[in-house]
Amino acid sequence: MYGPQIPVCDELHANKYRLPNENFEESVNRNSAAMSDDDNHRAEIKDIFLNQRFLPAGRVQSAMGSPRNVTAYNCFVSGTIEDSMESIMERATQAAETMRRGGGIGYDFSLIRPRGDRIVSLDSSASGPVSFMHIYDAVCRTIVSAGHRRGAMMGVVRVDHPDIEEFIRAKQNQDQLTNFNISIGVTDEFMDCVIKEKQFSLRFNNKVYKEIDALALWDEIMRANWEWAEPGVLFIDRINSDNPLSYCETIAATNPCGEQPLPPYGACLLGSFNLVKYVDEKGIFNFAMFKEDIPPVVRAMDNVVDRTNYPLPEQSVEAKNKRRMGLGITGLANCLTLIGLSYGSDKAVKFLRLIGKALCYTAVEASVNLATEKGSFPLYDKDKYIESGFIKRLPADLIEKISKCGIRNSHLTSIAPTGTISFTADNVSSGIEPVFAYEIDRTLITEEGPVIVKLQDYVYKNYNRTAETTEDLTVDDHIKMQIAIQPYIDSAVSKTINVGENVKFEEFKDVYIRGWRGKLKGVTTFRLSGKRYGILNRSEPATKEEYNGTACFIDPNTGQKECA
Repeated sequence: MYGPQIPVCDELHANKYRLPNENFEESVNRNSAAMSDDDNHRAEIKDIFLNQRFLPAGRVQSAMGSPRNVTAYNCFVSGTIEDSMESIMERATQAAETMRRGGGIGYDFSLIRPRGDRIVSLDSSASGPVSFMHIYDAVCRTIVSAGHRRGAMMGVVRVDHPDIEEFIRAKQNQDQLTNFNISIGVTDEFMDCVIKEKQFSLRFNNKVYKEIDALALWDEIMRANWEWAEPGVLFIDRINSDNPLSYCETIAATNPCGEQPLPPYGACLLGSFNLVKYVDEKGIFNFAMFKEDIPPVVRAMDNVVDRTNYPLPEQSVEAKNKRRMGLGITGLANCLTLIGLSYGSDKAVKFLRLIGKALCYTAVEASVNLATEKGSFPLYDKDKYIESGFIKRLPADLIEKISKCGIRNSHLTSIAPTGTISFTADNVSSGIEPVFAYEIDRTLITEEGPVIVKLQDYVYKNYNRTAETTEDLTVDDHIKMQIAIQPYIDSAVSKTINVGENVKFEEFKDVYIRGWRGKLKGVTTFRLSGKRYGILNRSEPATKEEYNGTACFIDPNTGQKECA
């Protein structure tokens, strides 16, 4: 039998990704037919998809081969929001169309003039970027995306913007900007000022508005994360210097979860290899099979670029010019348990590096081979591409192959949070996260409203084996794992460092400094005892019978929970 074996996981997969009355195998047949080059390739990816060794992102599963006019891309970044009402409202209109067709969106609001700035033509004062974020939030709240989900958004403001302090505090209320994740675009200049305890200039259009104590501002950012889990931190200069396409694009924002830094109108095409499926009955990870699966998946995902719908013509041009994809992994924590390693241990770090190398190097080689057959991405410039920070880290033989043959896809790897697709794979651990808890209550957003589902961890349920949970781990365990895989990821790593009650503020704050020094592209934390609600909660122990697909619904009108 293929597909999810837990009824509630199968139900969620059916509701989100399948056509009416379509079973799991039929949905795989639809996807593999739409994504393949020929019968042999179709057979390869069908086997991979059926056995859930690779989990295409939800939009891919829902869109490919479907009569629905929706996109296979999960997320986008908005076109540049200029400092004019025309640009602001035009981007809001484009956002509505993008979310209506199934995509989430990231925005850079840094080009909007600060609050109180003089608008000479109107003889009035500007309201600042945060005020306009509320317009976008209302659009998102109103539009129901394809597949019965609300659109997700990421709002970014640079750390040197004069309104940065207002932005830091923008979500310090459970009722404000509820459809946004927010992150600060942190520059190397600012971090240098923090380390050296120097003054830092807040400026707009080359005009200095204020000199501030960099360390004091950093402490405010850290305190906001400590209490409210936002704003996240994007090391925006690192993102751009490491980008293989730095010669033809400047990145100022990311997709809503942060694993895909993207230029204006950029799009992320995602999917993740399910590591638990490569562990045999003896607890040995099958690297040969893992690497064998990557080339047909690269070929299939590359086909999606040409065969999907795009909400906007600008997104289509951007995607086809660069042919980005983001292949990642999920089920890492469960995989570590099955092979006998502890999350965050030195051996686990070493194993994750081996996984990163296998994924990265095999995907790059597959894309190079595909370029010899179908051509490189249109904006490929050999001399400039191979000089990027990321490409220089590849083995010499791969660099030589790229130089000689070109490469089909500008970007190939990304570590996404994989929340829902991992859930539909019988609740394997998500992304590179540790197991949150053996038993969880998870809130899902459906057309009917919030749904709470009670589930057990994949390995705990199927193998009766336990592992470290977020409660058992230190912040050091978390950050070491993220740093371990980042060198092999040409996009970024989305990971949440869950912080327990025993962690002190200074230790918490140091994680961000370590992330910057460890050459991460961003850091996100969540303190379990903070003020922000989480989507996962530890469940009270229950009997086995309660896990046979029991779902509880919260009536949005009464607030009462009823269980089916």
